[in-house]
Amino acid sequence: MLTAIFLLACAIFVLAYVKYGAFLKKHFELDNKNHPPSQTMYDGVDYVPAPMPVLFGHHFSSIAGAGPVLGPIIACIAFGWGPVWLWVIIGSIFIGGIHDFSSLIISIRNRGRSIAEIANTYMSKRAYHLMLAFIWLTLIYVLTVFTDLTASTFVADGGVATTSLIFITLAIGFGLCLYRLKIPLKWATLLFVSLVFFFVWFGQKIPLNNIPAILGSQTKTWDIVLIAYCFIASVTPVWILLQPRDYLCSFLLYASVIGGFFGILLGGLPLNYPAFTAWNNPDIGMLFPMLFVTVACGAVSGFHCIVASGTSSKQIKKESDALPIGYGAMLVEGLVAVIALCTVMVVNKNDALLTQAPLQIYGAGMARFLSIFGVPLNIGASFGLLALSAFILTTLDTATRLARYIFEEFFNLKGKGSRYLATALTLVLPTVFVLIDIKDASGKIIPAWKSIWPVFGATNQLLAGLALMIVALWLKKKGKQAWFVIIPMIFMLVMTLWALLLVILQYKFSLIGFIGAILLFLAIMLIFEAIEIFELKQHLRKHIGRKKK
Repeated sequence: MLTAIFLLACAIFVLAYVKYGAFLKKHFELDNKNHPPSQTMYDGVDYVPAPMPVLFGHHFSSIAGAGPVLGPIIACIAFGWGPVWLWVIIGSIFIGGIHDFSSLIISIRNRGRSIAEIANTYMSKRAYHLMLAFIWLTLIYVLTVFTDLTASTFVADGGVATTSLIFITLAIGFGLCLYRLKIPLKWATLLFVSLVFFFVWFGQKIPLNNIPAILGSQTKTWDIVLIAYCFIASVTPVWILLQPRDYLCSFLLYASVIGGFFGILLGGLPLNYPAFTAWNNPDIGMLFPMLFVTVACGAVSGFHCIVASGTSSKQIKKESDALPIGYGAMLVEGLVAVIALCTVMVVNKNDALLTQAPLQIYGAGMARFLSIFGVPLNIGASFGLLALSAFILTTLDTATRLARYIFEEFFNLKGKGSRYLATALTLVLPTVFVLIDIKDASGKIIPAWKSIWPVFGATNQLLAGLALMIVALWLKKKGKQAWFVIIPMIFMLVMTLWALLLVILQYKFSLIGFIGAILLFLAIMLIFEAIEIFELKQHLRKHIGRKKK
């Protein structure tokens, strides 16, 4: 039964890429005769054309992170696998894929500008500043959640920490070999991918377990190290770290996807967890609307539009690459979410494993899937955690770079020194969040990521709805049909505004509740701005039509 459910998801994703992908390619008129920004605006730092496999690796690694693993596992435990499976399939194909692909295309057609800058062109200056502020605050939540998650993983498995640090060094070496020594991509890939997998094993031999405990916690020590890493990664040229590290990282995920695929296909594992458990969960809330913000990246994520319009659009080599990178990567991420879902589906409802952190559940599941290849359970679990941690690292430095872009845009900062200042100021709030002690309603200290995840999910998904709104306005201006964008837009706006309001009522006057209220206000202002612009355009059309008569 588990195998059949998994294969059905795979078949639907393949069919969607072939059929719906063809519709998107035709509707958006992809043409390789159009020169993308990476060629017309090449600067050697941000605007750098990349081969499709390299850019796919960067884009996929950046958008994946822990989102397609964490959300499905949390939601599956709360509501059962059935609603989560349906949301991942439908969301990836008809909402997330459309959101990612259209965000990438609209940026390519507008000189690689961000989704906020495009709002300035097709909406208004006020909408531009509102969108910038909303995106920047959303990225603050992204940085906080994934910094704390990575730090917690490093503490739980020192071998993963060792391999992750070596991995960064390998990425720099790969970038130098590819772009400076001009070693062919296939040979450089063969060498460095082999080294990556070697250090998956070797990292367990020299785990970084006995590190100093800053502020009484090793997790906070790693938080500080990761914040410093984010700063360095944000200000360096993309070719030396961002592109090569994400490309190498993609092979870890490919291996985990393949391992998960054959582990589920050939493992003969039983389906133990119930398809449905409850409409309401005491920790998360009601299935409607909380399912649609708990499962974020695996179905649709506003963060993806920032990646697509922030870095990927500046590196795409030709327009036809937009379909596999924009739409295809989202479907593969949906598959990752289904695999993560399977790590819960094989567990009994009352199993003690389900009381552990979602990352530990995923690691245990991957160990079970990889064991059919004779991989020891401890190595399989470490591999699963490493693959996940590597993707979180890609999300961290990409999010920092994107937040830096937004900060520079908002304050119109220019010059070489601006990237250092904007990055430093961007990292202030995430540093505060991960270093302070955050308590739940009962006064118990809980991890920063756990307290922030609900509001992060709500704001992240709300951003997706706002991005779809901008795409719809752009399509309307071009005289094209936009119904396939408008329907998902309305659904996402309704669900996420509802969820964000519930989160604000829960956190009330705390820092999290306060920032959530600001984000809700910005979103409502943007929606009214779009309605006003649309009504004005309709009025002008009618007025011009009367004059012609």
